[in-house]
Amino acid sequence: MVKLLLCLGSGALLAMALLQLRQQRLNLDHEQTELHQQIKAQEAQLWNQQLQIAVYTAPNAIAQTVNTDHFKMVPETAAPGRRSWTEQTETPDAE
Repeated sequence: MVKLLLCLGSGALLAMALLQLRQQRLNLDHEQTELHQQIKAQEAQLWNQQLQIAVYTAPNAIAQTVNTDHFKMVPETAAPGRRSWTEQTETPDAE
């Protein structure tokens, strides 16, 4: 009789522990789903921002802005005696 009660008690404790672990797993799954939704929302916002940047910095949009606002754009020139950083300088030591 004592063995039967011990077996029933330990079985009940194991069942409660199993239910508790299952509940924790369900809660973690729920939190994981919420985090994934937040990540997807942030990614969507990032994509929209990148799209807006691409639209505003497109060459035709920049040309239109320059033409409509009448900016006087002149190409930059290097100071006399100074070379532009884009020009290649040959150094004999480099070889």
